[in-house]
Amino acid sequence: MPHGDAKKPEQIRVDVSPSEHVTALAYRAAPRNGAGVILILAHGAGANQTSSFMVRFATSLAARGIDTVTFNFVYTQQGRRVPDRTDKLESCYRTVTEAVRSGKLYDDTDRRKLVIGGKSMGGRIASQIVAAGLEGIAGLVLLGYPLHPPGRPDKLRSKHLPDIRVPMLFIQGSRDAFGTPDELRAAMGLNVAAEICVVEGGDHSFMVQKRSAMPQDQVHEFVLDEIVRWLRVKIG
Repeated sequence: MPHGDAKKPEQIRVDVSPSEHVTALAYRAAPRNGAGVILILAHGAGANQTSSFMVRFATSLAARGIDTVTFNFVYTQQGRRVPDRTDKLESCYRTVTEAVRSGKLYDDTDRRKLVIGGKSMGGRIASQIVAAGLEGIAGLVLLGYPLHPPGRPDKLRSKHLPDIRVPMLFIQGSRDAFGTPDELRAAMGLNVAAEICVVEGGDHSFMVQKRSAMPQDQVHEFVLDEIVRWLRVKIG
């Protein structure tokens, strides 16, 4: 879906400690098309919220009726390349979530469902804070879940997933080096309320090879449509 004419996102400062803050961006959905859902998406380890992936997904989701919020973790806000410790990443995500829940970005938050997630590392951190007991979250959207480091299928990052009691949507490329859909199914077990959407031929960022039956633009449209379908059916 073209998004060149979409409204510019609103920028909000979120203080995460007395000496640190991050920037959040609110991509607002058209009221006539709203799904009654606010979706917070965190970026992956290697890029901040202004990456082409994050901007495209946030803008396109807003155009489809999903109010979408992105944000920087502290390390990317400060221009650093190496991610913060896990506890600091989790603390930052919790603080942004509370800022959204408190009405800092939307004045009708109490009447809408809040869903969180993100790309790769951002999605993993979202899943960890929900597994640890963060309340008031209606679901998780995980884009390219980093099940294990490339080439290290023994180093699984799935121990916490069975502790999650909200619906989850995993979007996973069939050739994702961080974990294939089959590996993800095996790691989660049967007691996890999850739906896995497979991007055939997609890598960790859903990029397909040139010989793929579906052009890259159509792949992105498919993923976006699946996210919106799931949010409207399962959450909204």
